[in-house]
Amino acid sequence: MTNGLLTNAASDVSPDITRSRENRVSSQNEQAIREQAAEWVVLQQAGPLSPAQQHALDQWCASDPRHARAYGFAQTTWADLGQLASLPAVSTVRATISRQGSSVRKRRPRLRRVVASAAALLLAVLVVQQGPQVWLGWRADYLTGIGEVRRVTLPDGSQVELDSRSALQLAFDARERRVRLLSGEAIFTAAPVTAQDTRPFVVEYAGATSRALGTRFVVGAAGEGGWVGMLEHSVAVELQAPPLQGQAGQVLEQGDSLRYDQRKGVRPWPSLDLRRATDWQRGVLVFERQPLAEVVARLNRYRAGQLVVASDVLARREVSGVFRLDQLSTAPVVLGDELKARLIELPGLAVLY
Repeated sequence: MTNGLLTNAASDVSPDITRSRENRVSSQNEQAIREQAAEWVVLQQAGPLSPAQQHALDQWCASDPRHARAYGFAQTTWADLGQLASLPAVSTVRATISRQGSSVRKRRPRLRRVVASAAALLLAVLVVQQGPQVWLGWRADYLTGIGEVRRVTLPDGSQVELDSRSALQLAFDARERRVRLLSGEAIFTAAPVTAQDTRPFVVEYAGATSRALGTRFVVGAAGEGGWVGMLEHSVAVELQAPPLQGQAGQVLEQGDSLRYDQRKGVRPWPSLDLRRATDWQRGVLVFERQPLAEVVARLNRYRAGQLVVASDVLARREVSGVFRLDQLSTAPVVLGDELKARLIELPGLAVLY
């Protein structure tokens, strides 16, 4: 199965661009607009607006074209969620919404399976999902968006390949070249220590540090902690606080991987296919006999909106295929056709069942 099988990997090189303060402020403004649009739509579900409320809504929409667009999208999304009521084993959404002055208090309905994701969609798409990105935008020196893969050069000459939805913060000082991976995944090619610059290269993520003893390694999220894979030479991984059990550190050799967290410490991860785990740098995602649930979880890191599997049986079906990062919009249709599953597509949400 493929949504455009690659014969030559897509280039993962993109310009080294840092986010300006103006862009960050703009993102923050867009966030506020999405929140306000969501509030208006949810308020309407409680009953007809009062004349004063309707006038305020009309004025808000007329004051800025972005307001009207956000409000229209929120309305469409809320209405389209009703299509999900036909899905098997899904209960009817019951929401209780109370009003106090001009504000809206929302209580999440009790939902099962897809409806749980669907009912949360309005706020997830318009509000929640963008929140972390706005916060990261203020902290990060380098940031990638949905589906974006970028190679950057650090001030010391080190190279970093940033995966989708990843953020990096520099903390270089006189003692070390420290880099903080704030989210996502990245491949680091460390500039070597020289007589002119003896500072070690250190990557900090999820409560652990990875000190380069060679050149190239990958760091990313795994469960409650992180993982490290050694692509060339070696790296010393050490937890910043003693774990509840297991080892606090390990030197990782070329071709090996490990995972870590505060509960179980640092331990080998021999089952990880390191090449496949880093296929994103070549512009593709490769799956071989993996449960659909795992495939969907990974695809969702690289595509706008959310893909949801509504059937437990379907979620366990195995999938093999190659997906191009620049063609992931077709992934729901490809998976649906291959697995003979039904598909519902809404703004920001696709459901396989």
